[in-house]
Amino acid sequence: MERTKCLILGGGPAGFTAAIYASRANLSPVVYEGIQPGGQLTTTTIVENFPGFPGGVDANTLMENMREQARSFGADVRQGTATAVDLSHRPFKVTIDAQTEIEADSLIIATGAQARYLGLPSEEKFKGAGVSACATCDGFFYRKRTVAVVGGGDTACEDALYLASLAKKVYMIVRRDVFRASKIMQEKVLNTENIEVLWNCNTQEVLGDAMGVTGARLLRKDGTVFDIAIDGFFLAIGHSPASELFAPWLERDAAGYLVTRPGTTETTVPGVFAAGDVQDPHYRQAITAAGSGCMAARDAEKFLLEQAN
Repeated sequence: MERTKCLILGGGPAGFTAAIYASRANLSPVVYEGIQPGGQLTTTTIVENFPGFPGGVDANTLMENMREQARSFGADVRQGTATAVDLSHRPFKVTIDAQTEIEADSLIIATGAQARYLGLPSEEKFKGAGVSACATCDGFFYRKRTVAVVGGGDTACEDALYLASLAKKVYMIVRRDVFRASKIMQEKVLNTENIEVLWNCNTQEVLGDAMGVTGARLLRKDGTVFDIAIDGFFLAIGHSPASELFAPWLERDAAGYLVTRPGTTETTVPGVFAAGDVQDPHYRQAITAAGSGCMAARDAEKFLLEQAN
């Protein structure tokens, strides 16, 4: 059975940054990219808020550059997805694609999180062309335009408020007649002039043409169907961290995010570290994921040195 000093699961900003740092520390990391090489970032088009790119950068180009940078320092980047793990003792055992087993003296989990979507075919059709699950990432493209935000929790309110500072008008599509958000967030939304809340509404279809999103067809609880004209359609109904595989071994919070010790990437199992969106329910940005990937590699290096001594 193959054995490595450092195994990294995930090929997004967190995973590749961890690979860069681990490689430079002579840990000879093995990286498995998972089901979405490049991570969730590749579901968008141009990234304008990643430092160092004043004109923006294509998301796939950014991730390919990270991948190649990791390889240039010696990281062994492979395709494959972890399907089973045994974290009961070191070396840890990980099974890839239900057939390949690998042992690891340290493990960095950077498997990310997936934004929840409504599951509409039209929503899928316009992903990257007006449909987005990241207001912070894509909101700038909708300056002085009209957008909609789906959701009624704190995240939806935060996204609506952020977009309201850029857009001409923001619709909030809320399926109930009340918010789930905290009282203070509700008050901020309701007191923002260019936010209009559409209560008791569900989205039937995202409307658009060859240029992208042009509107949304909504169904009100009383059976009324109506259309709204919008340029952007933002989902804010939560994320699902890819942490289920590790549930028997590692502590998770109520939403499924891996719990790390404050100020570190250490999980509840010594030698196992978590970085990026799989452990970050708050920020979920490429730059914060990359930062935590750096932390994870440094934490793994320190752990291995302590074990050697």
